[in-house]
Amino acid sequence: MKKAAAILLAGVMAFGLIGCGGTQTSGSGQAGGAAQESSAAADNAAAESTAAESVQEEESSTQAQSADAAADGEGRQFIVGFDAEFPPYGYKDESGEYAGFDLDLAAEVCKRQGWELVKQPIDWDSKDMELDSGAIDCIWNGFTMNGREAQYTFSVPYVDNSQVFVVAEDAGIETKSDLAGKAVGVQKDSSALAALEGDEKALADTFAALNQYADYNTAFMDLEAGAIDALAIDIGVANYQIASRDGGYVILDGEAHKEYLSTEQYGIGFKKGNEELKNTVEATLMEMAEDGTFKQIAEKYADYGLLDSICLGK
Repeated sequence: MKKAAAILLAGVMAFGLIGCGGTQTSGSGQAGGAAQESSAAADNAAAESTAAESVQEEESSTQAQSADAAADGEGRQFIVGFDAEFPPYGYKDESGEYAGFDLDLAAEVCKRQGWELVKQPIDWDSKDMELDSGAIDCIWNGFTMNGREAQYTFSVPYVDNSQVFVVAEDAGIETKSDLAGKAVGVQKDSSALAALEGDEKALADTFAALNQYADYNTAFMDLEAGAIDALAIDIGVANYQIASRDGGYVILDGEAHKEYLSTEQYGIGFKKGNEELKNTVEATLMEMAEDGTFKQIAEKYADYGLLDSICLGK
């Protein structure tokens, strides 16, 4: 009886050991599955990382190619800063598009260089900030060189310009001396203002007032309204404003233009020291003068005296 009980007990223990061994085997299977899943996840992460690195390398290569192209001039943006109320050099036409002699010249330069032209209107008294910050590449809009040579890197001059006085035809004002006791208008930070505060200060001191305007369109409206008696202005802009009003206003002229305020030249102004961009634009402009394109563009604005004013290629 004891022997039978011992045999039975040994069988139970053996069954228990088999059961424990089965359980251990099952646990080992679960650990192996987890290891396989972990290995797969690691493989996926590695693949994703490799793909991301490949995309980054491709983007870096594309950016490098774009940078090289920009350095070579291909696809470059050329941002021209201009006064949008300074016709015929820069203004908004009847269709609402920016147009003008200087913008047409810039467009031709960009066409020949394979650049994209960006026409960027600016406040004239903020032009230096725009140029220095890199917001624009140049100032190209009836920009007087004289007296500013130390501040900018200029192209060769392309327009001979004069500062003049415009008065109403029936105002009874025929000479500069007749402006004594009169209210005269001028644009802020303009060459006309520089002349009246500089070489012609004695003349300005005889005026009853010297009113400064942000733009010449507003100034001319005040001249029409009688708020001012005369307007000191660039001759090209004066011709444009007078022609657009079918007369009624005249430029003080006199023998040998002695009633003009001053004479000057226009150039393209680049940030001081930017010789590379200046040289590229200037060389293209000279090509345009040599093949006749420069004059053809000026002929579009012949009614405003531009053909008599251009000096490039003469």
